[in-house]
Order: sequence, then structure tokens, then C-alpha cells
Amino acid sequence: MSILCPRRGGLRLPLLAADQLRAPTPSSSSHPRARLFSSTPARLIIQKIVPSAAHAISQIRSGSTVLVGGFGFSGVPSTLISAIAARGREQLNGLIVVSNNAGMPGVGLGKLLETRQISKMIASFIGENKTFEKMYLEGELDVELTPQGTIAEKCAAGAAGVPAFYTPAAYGTVVQRGELPVRFGPDGAPALMSQAKETREFRGKKYVMEESIFGDVALVRVHKADRLGNCTFRTAQNNFNEVMAKNAALTIVEADEIVDVGELAPEHVHVQGIYVDAVVQSTEPKRIEKLTLAKSAEDVVKQAAAGSGSSSSGGAAERRERIVRRASKELKDGMYVNLGIGIPLATPALVPEGIEVVLQSENGILGMGRYPRTADEADPDLINPGKETVTLNPGASVFGSHESFGMIRAGRISLTMLGALQVSMRGDLANFMLPGKVKGIGGAMDLVASPEKTMVVVTMEHVDKKGNPKILRECTFPLTGQRCVSKIITDIAVFDCDPVDGLVLRELHEDTTMEQLEKMTQAPFKVADDFKTYQI
Repeated sequence: MSILCPRRGGLRLPLLAADQLRAPTPSSSSHPRARLFSSTPARLIIQKIVPSAAHAISQIRSGSTVLVGGFGFSGVPSTLISAIAARGREQLNGLIVVSNNAGMPGVGLGKLLETRQISKMIASFIGENKTFEKMYLEGELDVELTPQGTIAEKCAAGAAGVPAFYTPAAYGTVVQRGELPVRFGPDGAPALMSQAKETREFRGKKYVMEESIFGDVALVRVHKADRLGNCTFRTAQNNFNEVMAKNAALTIVEADEIVDVGELAPEHVHVQGIYVDAVVQSTEPKRIEKLTLAKSAEDVVKQAAAGSGSSSSGGAAERRERIVRRASKELKDGMYVNLGIGIPLATPALVPEGIEVVLQSENGILGMGRYPRTADEADPDLINPGKETVTLNPGASVFGSHESFGMIRAGRISLTMLGALQVSMRGDLANFMLPGKVKGIGGAMDLVASPEKTMVVVTMEHVDKKGNPKILRECTFPLTGQRCVSKIITDIAVFDCDPVDGLVLRELHEDTTMEQLEKMTQAPFKVADDFKTYQI
């Protein structure tokens, strides 16, 4: 009598009676029970290594939901993606792809967008992929924009057989209310909108119900794999790969290196063979999206100050540099800190000697270090949230994105610092969407949904390019989070935000009068008893 395991290789295993389940003793090597676990030629050999990527993806069918690992260019299964592209739209199309982003034109999933094999993307970020953005806005591609941490948890919950869960991320936003376009019509108007999500209150806090993702296929990249399908990652290669590998009905792995059984220490296996159906040798080289090398602290600050997003009027770089210098004073000894792209990422360069902060990156790093000194030191799998090459500090650890966002939602992060388009007087934040522009959500909704013990600091210029206030009574842009901001640092002022009492002015730059500040700030504010001059 035997049982069939169709999902993982179709191996037939003898079904043992209860009295046969005792472990054999060393002296019973000739007993039939011992032969079941032996390595003799009589044992069935599990072999998940396949000869080519084309062979590995041959079981994928049109219309499948395909989970694709990777963050930026790190951990992207490029060999498998290229094999799908090579099959062409005539043979394989209508794919529903779940991935943090869609690569770049001609790179990663960008290839499958160009071949028109993807009909729908479930992603957190469009970013700088103009092909992705164009196809979405012109109605060629459905897009379900989803917070980054929610994508990771949707995959993790599906892997565990959990159909739905509640998360604080996105409560009170267009994601929760179902106000994001999924599809545009030929006239450029929304033709299909997202669905509103159920909400519920637990312990006095509002949560959004999210349905889990259950993938038909997972395409993942690992560092090493053996013929049993055991896999391990290196540095920050894990990101979304682990949860996606464990989720799908058919998991296909491409490995940087295929090793003998036993070479991977049991405690170092990140994806166990039970989850993996096929292993193929990776043949495409790894790429670096943004090679960034070490600079002096002053150069780091000046580069951030000259970055995109600043107003075009004179003195913009000087104003942004001032923000970097003031924001760096929020980093205190012993903090665990998550930093957004741009100004926030520059602040550690100004932390004084003797002050130790531990930087957390949502793609799975705790203890992120400096930029590499040389191009040879740069690691394509080791990048920060801005896709820039970084290093690891002594004592660092790496993990998957699902683990990273679990740390964030549980309030383990002391401080998160990020940019903003608008902030309301009671701490509502808008930082992901401008009218007529679509870049995506990223991880911000998860970052600002953390418990009250996590301090949320916003850095931004006080007014926009047209001179309009960015601190308002109520935000007019779509919200990232409700009543979540603890402190606002602009180029001229520092405010505390209280969800009930509103704004309290803590600092004002010496070149700005109180009357000027009132004209540049739409919302009312109080002045702190210990008010002081802007500290830089």
C-alpha cells in the first residue's frame, strides 16, 4: 500500500502500520524498516535538478498567478524570466504576476511587459519603469497597487494556509476604501477600480482585512540549492523569495550554485526541499541598478541636498542640506532606525562618533552599513531601499521582507524617517501619490502604521515648488496614513504633531520671522514653552 505525493515530485512512499514506526536500532540495519531510510541503490532517489530553464518553466500555463521574487535587481530570477519571454506571447500569456516591482525596461519582469505576456501586476511600486507606467495608464495592463509589507504578508499567510488576516497598514487610505484605479480605459479615465476592504477594531486600533495570495507558480532565486530542493540565500537576496517559494503550488528555483546533498548545514537551510519542485542553474549574470560608492560625510549630505524633488528656486540645495543636518540630531544612541529614500538616508553620515544606531532596511537587513569603498566591494545582492549598493556592519543580520515588516508593524523600530508631500495639523501623512502621477506605494503605509512607541519623523521643504504650504489643516492628496506623524522637520521649522492637540512649534530658523512662518503654514499651531532657534 502506498500514498501519492503529487505536489512534490509524485514519489510513492510505503504506508507503514503503527507498530512499524519505531526508530531502528544500530543492530537492525538488515531489518526492512532500516532499508526505508538507507542510502542503498534500492532507495528511490529524489532529483529536482532539471536540465534547463526552458524545461523548468514548461509546466506554466497561460493565465497562471506567478509569484516572482526580488527587490530592485537583487534576488530576481532573471534566467527563468528570460525563458518565459523566449516562449513568447503566443504560447504563454495572460499571466497575473505578484512582485514588489517590475524591474526596468528590458531587465527582469520588464522583459515580460515588453512581450505583453503579463495581463495584471500586483505590486507595491512602479518606480522608474516607464514601460510599466505607460502600459498601466494606457489600459494595456491591470495594476493592483498594494503596500509592500502587505504583499509580503499576503504571500506568507498563503504559504501557511491562512486565507486572510488583519493589518493596520492602509487603514483610512484609498487602498482600504477601494479608490485606486486597477484599469484605465482608452480615454485615460479609470475603467475598473479596486475593491473596498473590510475593517475591524482590535484593542482600540483599526485594522484592514487582507485576503491572502495563493500562487500557482513561484519563480525565485537562491544562492545555493541541492537536488532535494533545499535552498539558502546570501546577504539580502532573500527579500520576497522565501515566502513566495513556500507559497506556490509549483515552485521553480534558479540557483547561483548547485551543491551536493549534505553541503548545506541543516540550520542554514532557508527554503526546505518540501516546498521546491524544480531547480535550475542560473545562467544570467547579476546586475547592479545603482552602483553607489563611499563618500565623505559632507559629500553624502550634498548629494542628498541636490537630489530630485527639491523646488527649482534658488537655494533649494542649501535648504535641503539644512534639513539633513537638523534631522540627523533625531538619531540617538541605541536606536533601531528605518530611513526612507533621499534626505533620511543621508542623516547617518552626520551621527557623531560614539553614537551607535542600528539601521533597518525593509528588504531584509538589520545593521546596514556604509556604501562600498570600491566597485569590487559592491555586492549586487546587498542594497538599501533606494536600490543603492551598501555593506553590512559587524553584528548585522539578514532575513526576508516578511520578517522585516513584522518588526516594523510590531513596533520594534525606534524611529522611522521619511519624506512627505503634505502633512496635516494632526499628523495625517500624504507621500505616495500626486494627481496625474503614479509611482506606487512602497513600504510607507506599513512604516507609519506601527504602534505609538515608534516615532515617525517627516522631513520636507516647508512649501512646494509654487510656494504653497505643505503643512495643512487637512491633506488634499491621498493619505499614506492617518494621525501617524510624530514630528515634522522642514527647512525653517520643527513641529511636534499631536493627534488631538495639533501642532506645537519647537524650533524656528533665525532667518524666518513668526509672521512669515504663519503665512507659509496653513494650519494653526501653538508655540512650545521651551521654544528655541532651529538647531543645526
